Amino acid sequence: MENLETRKTAVESARQIIVKAGTRLLTDRESIAALVEGIAHLRQAGKKVLLVSSGAVGMGMELLNLKRRPKELAAKQALAAVGQTRLMAIYAEECAKYGFLPAQLLLTAADLNSRSRYLNVMNCINALWEKDLLPVINENDPVSVAELKFGDNDKLAGLLCSLTGSELAVILTTEDGLRDRNPDGTLGARIPIVPKLTAAVKALAGGTDNSDYSVGGMSSKLIAASIATAAGAHLWIADGRKKGILKKILAGADEGTLFPPRERIPGKKRYLRYFSRVAGRVVVDAGAVDALLQKGKSLLSSGMTSVIGDFKRGDTVEIASAEGTVIARGLVNFSAAECRKIAGVNSDELHKILGNETGDEVIHRNNLTLMD
Repeated sequence: MENLETRKTAVESARQIIVKAGTRLLTDRESIAALVEGIAHLRQAGKKVLLVSSGAVGMGMELLNLKRRPKELAAKQALAAVGQTRLMAIYAEECAKYGFLPAQLLLTAADLNSRSRYLNVMNCINALWEKDLLPVINENDPVSVAELKFGDNDKLAGLLCSLTGSELAVILTTEDGLRDRNPDGTLGARIPIVPKLTAAVKALAGGTDNSDYSVGGMSSKLIAASIATAAGAHLWIADGRKKGILKKILAGADEGTLFPPRERIPGKKRYLRYFSRVAGRVVVDAGAVDALLQKGKSLLSSGMTSVIGDFKRGDTVEIASAEGTVIARGLVNFSAAECRKIAGVNSDELHKILGNETGDEVIHRNNLTLMD
């Protein structure tokens, strides 16, 4: 009963819903038509819907009769360029059957790492919703390179859920949600609800990737869940091959795996954690790790042991333990050169080295967010 009530609440409370469909669900006209029909049901129920659509590379493979996803970047970019136009043409034709139009946005990670471009994307999506259009968003694969990529569209869906303030993200895949592990390591029963993303839960996602035709696996979906739930949203993973799956989700059916929201992280800290471009890293000692993680303190110069990168004041930097684990991100108050001068010294020495006009904190706790 609690399972069904939680699902019902997740849908009924959602004014805006992010739907992500993976490549394996978008390889033919019939599957795309079924997806649009499901989206139409959500819209008819008064929901604003945004679709994160994979499938450009897969559609290109279909058009060019390729069976295996290429490894070369240029080859994948070419397939995306071929497939994206065909994919959007099909979306336009199918949406027209229900009286609405799709609108395409192609993004790179840089579009969300930059605060001004981040706001432009948010404003564009809101404008499309105001005109009752369906935003269809994909990574801009024809121009993306490693440093500009989100990684996969699962993560992009989580980021867009956070950016738009949507209350529900639905990730449609070819698995019936997150599954337990049998004693022999094989996949076991479906887990209906995951109250908390623990290390044990994350371990269940291991070994689920398959790159022959698409990217990502259950691990990337848990990353999306972490991002969405930190924004106060539900995230729902379900099998997109099932007939009428979005209609079933709208009814609160016991399908897939639901991740309820956790305590909402403030917008500024969510931006630091998930969107802001990292310019460098400071490594800290065990005492600083404890002060940050357990006591909610700011980072002081005495806790720094080394500095990596060339950043300036106001940039976002990672804070890592001596073992290399990234424990936090924050806006740094000193340049990389200044941080190297003051690493390991106390506050009194800091002022002597840099001058009396400086503050004591390398990163103030108000400008710092802990990582998952």
